[in-house]
Amino acid sequence: MTFIIQQLQQGAFILLKGASQRFLLKLSSTALALMLSLGTSVARAQQSPSSEQHLKGFVYTADEQGNSISTINLASGRVEIVSIPISPHNVQSTADGSRLLAVGQPASDDHGHSASAAHGHKVSTGRLLMFDAAKLSSGPMASIQVGTHPAHVVVDRAGRRAFVTNAGDNTIAVVDLPRRVVVRTISTGRYPHGLRLSPNGRELYVANVQDGSISVIDTDNLAEVGRIPVGRAPVQVGFTPDGSRVYVSLRDENNVAIIDTATRTKIGTIAVGRGPIQVHATPDGRFVYVANQGTDAEPADIVSVIETASGQVVDTIRTGKGAHGVAVSDDGTLVFVTNITDGTVSAIEAATRVVVATFRVGRGPNGITYRQP
Repeated sequence: MTFIIQQLQQGAFILLKGASQRFLLKLSSTALALMLSLGTSVARAQQSPSSEQHLKGFVYTADEQGNSISTINLASGRVEIVSIPISPHNVQSTADGSRLLAVGQPASDDHGHSASAAHGHKVSTGRLLMFDAAKLSSGPMASIQVGTHPAHVVVDRAGRRAFVTNAGDNTIAVVDLPRRVVVRTISTGRYPHGLRLSPNGRELYVANVQDGSISVIDTDNLAEVGRIPVGRAPVQVGFTPDGSRVYVSLRDENNVAIIDTATRTKIGTIAVGRGPIQVHATPDGRFVYVANQGTDAEPADIVSVIETASGQVVDTIRTGKGAHGVAVSDDGTLVFVTNITDGTVSAIEAATRVVVATFRVGRGPNGITYRQP
């Protein structure tokens, strides 16, 4: 789906053209000028009429190649794309939905986790940006210097502390959000990437891509208390809601590893699609969704659905090319997947495992997060 802006004497029109539908929206000249000055664009989703009543809340994507964040209003199907001063690799909403966090390198640097960065070339220090989630176009409320090549960010339930993986420094930055400063750095394995907090908030599991391990961080003492070998190129972790298991994507093995958190040991491996990246469990703990990105040369477009009880892949769902990020709505009815190559987000209805809507977002969408209405 593409959009074209046309300026007319009476005002401005946005023509949105999709495979099966067209929209013509009228904007005042003032609204258009404001939109352009903020680096903001508007689009709408291709979506099946029967699914519209199920879509509610907001979805945000980190558009790393476009130096932007996209906001999807699920109820209206409207997509707003806002330029920001970093190339965001990941975004995360706070538990109360009031704030949105984004991490990445300054927009003038190479996009994301480029080969130059991986081989030690000098790059600028990364930033953590904090936004009012309801007023994204107003710009960041805070810009906090973290480490080199920040990859992912998570935030505790109270919204007071954020944890950022600095892939280039082999550390975690602990950020005091009210004070807007880094208060501690914690050493990890090599090239820490995805991370998640345990459901009780006491531990942080971090995927170390280059040494095939998971760092376990004690969030009270702010120290690494364990390191678990899992396999080749772990990219992201996902807890089950009861905290008993962690699922780890092993990008270079086309597998997902299972960790028993009580013993901190790997207890199994499940074969999935090519190049698995992000994983996310449903709120009932019955399933884990795995986005399989493939490679740049041969992007994949499938999501593997793992049944936790059997430890088997029970379904595969086609989304878009370069399936990467995964988020699940709070009520578990919808699963959202970013498709990097296609520049889209797929909304999957969990009950039917059918893609019910596709949204055009900014270029190269990586991380994704959901905010309830």
